[in-house]
Amino acid sequence: MHVHSCVALEVAPYLRGGGLRQQVVLEGNRLVLTCLAGGSWPLQYRWTLNNSDVTGWTPQYRLSVGSLKRTDAGLYQCVVRNRMGAVIHGRTEVQVAFMGTFSAEEQRKTVTQGRAAIINQPPLASFPRPLVTWYKDGHKIIPNNQIAITLDNQLVVLATTAADAGRYHVEAVNEMTGENATSSAVYLSISDPESELVAPAIVIGPKNKTVVAGSSEATLECIANARPVDGLVVSWKRDGRRLAGGRRLIIPSPNSSDSGLYVCEASLSNSTAKPVEARAHLTVMELPSLTAQPKRKILADLDRNVEIPCTATGVPQPRVEWYKDTVPLSKLANPRYKVTAATGLTVRRVQPGDGGIFQCFARNAAGETQAHAQLLVSSVYPTFTSTPSDQTVTDGTTALFTCQTNGAPKPAITWRKGSQVLASGSFQVPRFTLLQSGGLQIQPVNLQDSGEYTCIASNSGGTINATSALTVWTRTVISVPPTDQRVIKGTTAILDCNATHDPRVNISFRWDRGGVPIRATNVGRVSMRQGSLTIGQTWSGDIGDYTCTVTSQAGNDSHSARLEVIELPHSPRSLAASLNDSDSRSVHLSWLRPFDGNSPLLYYLLELSENNSPWKVYLSEVDPAVSQVSVGGLTPARTYQFRLCAVNQVGRGQYSAETQRLMLREEAPSAPPKNIVASGRTNQSIMVQWQPPPEPQLNGVLRGYLLRYRLAGLPGDYQEKNISSPETNYCLLKDLIIWTQYQIQVAAFTGAGLGVYSSAVTEYTLQGVPTAPPQEVEVLAINSTTIRFTWNPPPQQFINGINQGYKLLVWPERSPEDAIVVTITPDYPSSRHTGLVSGLKKFTWYFGSTLCFTTPGDGPRSSPTLLQTHEDTPGPVRLLSFTEILDTSLRVSWVEPEDKNGIIIGYQLWWEVSGAESSREERSLSNSTLQYQLTGLTSTTAYALRVAALTAAGRGVVTPSTISTGVPPELPGAPSNLIISNISPRTATVRFRPGSDGKTAISRWIVEGQVVKEEGGKEEAWRVVLEEKNRPDADALEVPDLTPFTQYRFRMRQVNIVGSSAMSAPSRLIQTLQAAPDTHPSNFTLLSATQTSLRFNWKPLPESEYNSSPETVGYRLRLWRTDGQGEDRTQDVERAGGTNETTVEGLNPWTQYQVQIQAYNSIGPGPWSDTVAALTAESVPSGSPVNVTAEAVSSTRILLKWSALPQAQRNGVVLGYKVTYSEKDSGGPPTVQVAEGEGGVTLLLDALQKYSMYVLQVLAYTRMGDGPQSNPVLLRTKEDVPGPPVRMVFPEVRLSSIRVVWQPPTNPNGIILGYQISYCSDSRDPRRWTTVEVGSNARQFTVTGLSPEQAYVFRLTARTAVGWGAEQEAQVVTTERRERPQPPRKLAAPQDGVESRRLRLHWVTGGSGSSPLRYFTLQAKELPSGDWNTHAADIPHNVTSWTADRLKPFTSYKFRMLATNDVGDSVLSKETEAVTTLQDVPDEPPLILAVKPTTTTSVLVQWERPDDDSINGVLTGYRLYYRELPVNTSALAEAEVQATKNNTTSALITTKSTFKTVSSASLTEFELTQLKKFKRYQIVMTSYNIVGESPPSSPVEVSVGEAAPSVAPQSIKVSAVSSSILEVTWDTPPLETQNGLIQGYKVHYWERDKQNQTEKVQVIFVPDTRVHLTNLTSYTPHLVTLTAFNTAGDGPPSDPRGARTLQSAPGQPSYLTFSEVTGGSLNVSWGAPLTPNGQLEGYRVVYQPTAPVQGVSKVVTVDVRGSWQRWLKVRDLVTGATYAFSAQALTVSYGPPIRANISAQPAQGSPGSPTEMSITKTTSALTLHWAEGEMGAAPISGYVVEARPSDEGVWDTFIRLLPPSSRSVLVPLERLRSGISYEFRVIAVNRHGYGQPSTPSAALAALSERPFF
Repeated sequence: MHVHSCVALEVAPYLRGGGLRQQVVLEGNRLVLTCLAGGSWPLQYRWTLNNSDVTGWTPQYRLSVGSLKRTDAGLYQCVVRNRMGAVIHGRTEVQVAFMGTFSAEEQRKTVTQGRAAIINQPPLASFPRPLVTWYKDGHKIIPNNQIAITLDNQLVVLATTAADAGRYHVEAVNEMTGENATSSAVYLSISDPESELVAPAIVIGPKNKTVVAGSSEATLECIANARPVDGLVVSWKRDGRRLAGGRRLIIPSPNSSDSGLYVCEASLSNSTAKPVEARAHLTVMELPSLTAQPKRKILADLDRNVEIPCTATGVPQPRVEWYKDTVPLSKLANPRYKVTAATGLTVRRVQPGDGGIFQCFARNAAGETQAHAQLLVSSVYPTFTSTPSDQTVTDGTTALFTCQTNGAPKPAITWRKGSQVLASGSFQVPRFTLLQSGGLQIQPVNLQDSGEYTCIASNSGGTINATSALTVWTRTVISVPPTDQRVIKGTTAILDCNATHDPRVNISFRWDRGGVPIRATNVGRVSMRQGSLTIGQTWSGDIGDYTCTVTSQAGNDSHSARLEVIELPHSPRSLAASLNDSDSRSVHLSWLRPFDGNSPLLYYLLELSENNSPWKVYLSEVDPAVSQVSVGGLTPARTYQFRLCAVNQVGRGQYSAETQRLMLREEAPSAPPKNIVASGRTNQSIMVQWQPPPEPQLNGVLRGYLLRYRLAGLPGDYQEKNISSPETNYCLLKDLIIWTQYQIQVAAFTGAGLGVYSSAVTEYTLQGVPTAPPQEVEVLAINSTTIRFTWNPPPQQFINGINQGYKLLVWPERSPEDAIVVTITPDYPSSRHTGLVSGLKKFTWYFGSTLCFTTPGDGPRSSPTLLQTHEDTPGPVRLLSFTEILDTSLRVSWVEPEDKNGIIIGYQLWWEVSGAESSREERSLSNSTLQYQLTGLTSTTAYALRVAALTAAGRGVVTPSTISTGVPPELPGAPSNLIISNISPRTATVRFRPGSDGKTAISRWIVEGQVVKEEGGKEEAWRVVLEEKNRPDADALEVPDLTPFTQYRFRMRQVNIVGSSAMSAPSRLIQTLQAAPDTHPSNFTLLSATQTSLRFNWKPLPESEYNSSPETVGYRLRLWRTDGQGEDRTQDVERAGGTNETTVEGLNPWTQYQVQIQAYNSIGPGPWSDTVAALTAESVPSGSPVNVTAEAVSSTRILLKWSALPQAQRNGVVLGYKVTYSEKDSGGPPTVQVAEGEGGVTLLLDALQKYSMYVLQVLAYTRMGDGPQSNPVLLRTKEDVPGPPVRMVFPEVRLSSIRVVWQPPTNPNGIILGYQISYCSDSRDPRRWTTVEVGSNARQFTVTGLSPEQAYVFRLTARTAVGWGAEQEAQVVTTERRERPQPPRKLAAPQDGVESRRLRLHWVTGGSGSSPLRYFTLQAKELPSGDWNTHAADIPHNVTSWTADRLKPFTSYKFRMLATNDVGDSVLSKETEAVTTLQDVPDEPPLILAVKPTTTTSVLVQWERPDDDSINGVLTGYRLYYRELPVNTSALAEAEVQATKNNTTSALITTKSTFKTVSSASLTEFELTQLKKFKRYQIVMTSYNIVGESPPSSPVEVSVGEAAPSVAPQSIKVSAVSSSILEVTWDTPPLETQNGLIQGYKVHYWERDKQNQTEKVQVIFVPDTRVHLTNLTSYTPHLVTLTAFNTAGDGPPSDPRGARTLQSAPGQPSYLTFSEVTGGSLNVSWGAPLTPNGQLEGYRVVYQPTAPVQGVSKVVTVDVRGSWQRWLKVRDLVTGATYAFSAQALTVSYGPPIRANISAQPAQGSPGSPTEMSITKTTSALTLHWAEGEMGAAPISGYVVEARPSDEGVWDTFIRLLPPSSRSVLVPLERLRSGISYEFRVIAVNRHGYGQPSTPSAALAALSERPFF
């Protein structure tokens, strides 16, 4: 023990902060209270609620309640302590704000009328008290003099009346929580009154109240009742003094003086009733306050008395309680502690144990207050009552040192380690805690904590210390614990267990299983090494929980692990299958649960075999808990067999025994027939077709069908048809009702009954013709040309279809063949129909009849009615003529009218002097009078005469004429002055001046027209285009029916009664306007079809029918698919009026199209032609089969399924499907199998490699070839037992041991799971085999314990999941005398064993080297330059011959071999002689490049030689197979489908064909001759050698009958007709070269040197051999070639012939520009014409002002000769005037002008005029001077000097551009003409142009100064 001089005093706990005296917290919220205090460490806290502890002592100063409940409300108080004492904190009142709900119970209350009704608020739990609102009958109640709401939320209704009865309820709101609640109803009833007056009564009296002084207010309440209530007065009194009136008395801020008795008085004014009163006491309390309190620290000496003062006041008087270190003094019962109310506490004879904290509390009903003091007793020297002792602990645990002391004051404790302070009352290091007892706690302990610790105790009396040591061990822990293991039975389980520990302690391991210790040794099945437990050859008895325990002084540790020994589950037993009585489609299976292999069964796998098909998984995951299952969804009438296996974590166990095969009962089909189609065949029959129900729903053997039908929509029985043949899938229903809808259903039946009927399909029988005429027909003539029919429809049941309308038939009585038919559409809403037939002949007898018609035809006619059209006025008389013309008389004659239109009853004749109506005379003549003598006329006078016939209907058409007496009529004169106007595409108006009328009226005008061809102005014959009658005064006629875009000229003549005039002179040439074509091309036919294109030809429109410019004419084809699929297409052949064929590309193969053609021009299209059907050629399929699925049915078989190719992708008749398959990554070509017929959608592939991944693809093929392959499907065949391991050798053989080495099987057939080595002595009989199994990765094994010099037999086999495979057996001798073997001898390949792709080798085995041979290796070398390669590596050791396959045909090889035994390889044998394989048929055919007709009966076939690698020998030649194709391609396809059932595609093509042999392999073309004309042939080729033929090439089709002409047209001449027309003439090719009927010629023409840009084609049809090429460029050389063509194509082109077109007027100059523009002059330039159209001879420039200048507009024309000058200087302009310039070029005439305007003034931005112009003269020169003027918008680029000679008077450029720096210029006098005076001016120039000129200089003469002599 040591004494230190330092004294450390600890601080007792003290209170900090007042804290909240009251807290209100919402229910469910978090409550946090803090206890703020100070003092030395360690401080500890404890909390109480309502004086009950809620926590123990804890270092936490905060109390937290997570979710506050109502029961948590109350007074909370905390206590704080440390080593020096304890103190109590003030109380905090916690209130919980909440709100409950009203009870649901309704209340009823009855009150006498006039009395007060008091309705209490229904019970509601709430804090604080809620705010309420009362409602009556749903209306809010507002308090008034009759209604009050009390402080307790009661509703008081005063002086009740009957109106106060009703339903009341209250709504409450909690201000704190925001919640609200609505009460149940309170029903108030009012009974009859006892009297009208009610004396005052206090119904709610004031209550005694206590408040604390300082509150905001105190409220007293008093509610009284009286009647009448209006007279009620309530007042308050105290000590007889009136305070206030009203129901409530409010006393603000009450204090003790407000305490006392308060009186409430209620009286009724104006009444004798006695007032009533009520009393209540108000008590005002005051909080306690201390009048005397102790100091914070009080020092006391031993055995002395000490006073601790504490007195208090308050209302009521507080009670004082004392505590020492939080313990009430009353509990301590220490007689030395004396408490007096007057002074406080006296501690007598102070002892050391009295030190601590004394605390006094003063409490009354208003609250509490407190004070505390620390009593320090001095001075007792500190002593240890318990000193610390040495400790040894383990790392991570807790170390406790004790250090208990006595002394006064209580000693302060400090703990040190060395010089470091660890813990004291004022300091603390983490993990080191000073305890209340003075001890030290270290938690957790670290290894670094080892060392000596010192406890120091000190007070004012002195300091002592004590030291002890701490030793820390490293904790012993299991660092590598055992883990749960699941091992497969028979393998080794290792449970690891390792521990880390302190080296100073010893550890030991112990293993137990289920509490039983395991006794283990280091050898044997169970062993332990360094804690790890090893268990070999595990079995089910080893299953359990194993615990590894390590024990030591530094701690123990243990860990457990579970060992599970698992194996494959056994096969389920007693699997039985039975039919299910309640469900015919399910089978009940039951079995006995098998042993699960100690691994929970994951599931059962159920497989079934249906109808002996391969096993397939039916239920992949059967619940392992069940032992029976119902297998549903089976198909009736099929046999089933089942097997079951269990699966656990190890894998799949063995299958159970298979069940007996069960046959399910047959059922009626569960699905109806599908794809039922009904179509009306005739008007009394319907064809019904269907397909069988899906096979899985047949439920048995299909026996037939039952078809039933009845009228649709009508009740009635079905009629039935029984089809007893299952192959029949159609039925024709006969003897049905015409045009009637039937409802039809079909069902299939089996031996078990009839299946379900299909959904009903409805179909009509076809329409028939009506069988009854229209009814009640009336026929009536309504005028002279119209008949009206009225009728009723036929009865509906006799129409027999859809009424398409009615036909009104009218025919003349004697001409029934001239019937007029008018079609009337039916008017359905009307029962009575009406129709008119007009345009009939007048006054004519007709028969009228009507009929009804449907689409198939007409019904019977109604009975004919005979009637006559009405009489009408007659037509004009005919042949009016004059004879016997005298001065006063003449005879007029006529013939009766052609159109009498009735009965002629007479004639009317009248005449008058022309222009004198008053002179008219009239005669009525009989119907027999056809002439009349006019007498009494005036001589030589013109008369107008008219004649008309009469019928009963009136006067007919008047025939007029004029005649002069004494002057006979004569021929009229010819018209003149013909003017053509109003020209349209088809009409024109001819205006004219009539000729003389020949002294009588003109009766007819005749207009003739002549068509003028544009080519060379060729004229056609004149023809009459118009005759106009009875218009004697006409001067304009409209000519109809002209041809559009045609040149016409017209002429005309006029006719009177004498005859015709001469023809007028022809009119000018006019051209009618353009119009759309009127007709379509003719002879529209299909020329040829390919797989994606159609070629058509037609006869083009003649030019006369273009109706427009030829350049705008084209043809448009419209195509659409016959089946309605896809969109319509159009294809234009532009600017090709003469074109006669085109090809439409991009079509679908094997598709029928409908095609039309029309012509069009720039105006629009013409009509469409009739439709032509066209079928594209067959092609290969464009799509691949989909839904390709594969299923491995065994280890060597795969079932492949796919969906048939959609129709849209077939592109022809699908002959079948090809399946290609190969092993994945094999590199070799795939194998092909064919499923023939388009219905083949499954194929079973067999003889496959076991457990091999295959790539499978499917394609469809037509006779044209193969379609694309489907996406590859990858599938592995199932596992099987493996083949034997290979290369088994014994490289190490000793006298007693053998090492065997092997390689995995060549055919593993699955995943190799292990190997089994069996061996035995070859000398023992019987043999006793020893067997060893090794893992799948093992490749060698050493067998020991053998006998020396002994022969042993070894067998080696491999295992897959399916089982053990084939064995490899070998013999070996235990000897050490071994060597390598000898190679095989006499290796040879006899010629009789040589084939095309393989050969047979023979050899003699060499010496074995005292070690048995194991295998041979064969090497091959391809000559001449190949490398040696291993061809076979595993040839068995016991054979002496071998077939070497995979060789190439017709290839030379050498071979060699080596032998291998256990020691190694022999040397290589001798090479064989070179041996050549035989030839084989070629692999590839030639590639056909083209097939072209050469004559009408021959074609030329061209091809490409096959690759040399595919010939397989010496190519001998080729065969061409050809066959005639039938016209009907579909018939061909059907024939080929039949043929494919017996033949492959290639055999089909070649066996049905004729062939020609080409016996030269070097040829690449051949002509097939003697073919039939106009037939289509298919051609294929093969290549062949001496062995045979290759497969055929893809077929090519060709049409024979016409070949293109072989010679071009002859004698071609080209000559110029005009500047734009060339004439081409030719002769036809020789007849023998035409190869058919020549259809026409194609004329190709172009401008020489511009063929690509300008080439055009014109098509000319026979018999024309001449053409005019129009719209050519003038004066340009053109070249022309011709080809003849027929339906087979175009012949060769002729050599080009050429000519130049004539000259014509040139085009306009290419540009017109101006330069050097000044106020009076400019330079105009132009460009040569782009189209000169001839030899340019010059130009013409014309200019004039755009407006008159000084009243004059002068036009100036300047002709420039020659083509080289293209500029002109113009000097005579007027400044500021604008001029119009034009320029024209000249060849044979002037061309069109180019025009431009220019103003004669400087351009904007040009410079100003130079200034200060002057001139000086010397003897030899003039010098001009000037100064710079304004610059303008750009820098000056130079100066120009102009001069004006006196003899010309115009300014002209004298000096061209001077540099911009010039300010003067020298002019030699020699440049001036003698005797002429000149003026000069200067012009500045910039980039904008010429500026303003300077002022002119003075005029100077050019005379030089010479002496007079």
